[in-house]
Amino acid sequence: QVRLVESGGGLVQAGDSLRLSCAVSGRTFTVNTMGWFRQSPGKDREFVSAIIWRGGATYYADSVKGRFTISRYNANNTVYLQMNTLKPEDTAVYYCAATTLKYPSERYYYTSRPYEYWGQGTGVNVSS
Repeated sequence: QVRLVESGGGLVQAGDSLRLSCAVSGRTFTVNTMGWFRQSPGKDREFVSAIIWRGGATYYADSVKGRFTISRYNANNTVYLQMNTLKPEDTAVYYCAATTLKYPSERYYYTSRPYEYWGQGTGVNVSS
């Protein structure tokens, strides 16, 4: 079992920055990939970013590329999402997710299906 707890959300203005954290506990040695997803009211959950836990390869949705940075600090089992130049359309509940599964192509990690564990979410509200 892997447990995920997000933190760092809040209310900011357009152009501001926020850093989300996801604390990973439990069977952390089984984790292969960590992801961030977000969901706005009335919309489907969408992929934001992912990182291979040991290899460090990173992936981003086109909508956040160049503004968001995903990273992980293995010493304290935490994954971060640094969000810069925030826009009102970034407003959403952000979820951290983990999967122990390995896929032959990174494109699988852009969908929610491979992820077995999810956090409770942290809200980000960007005002214009």
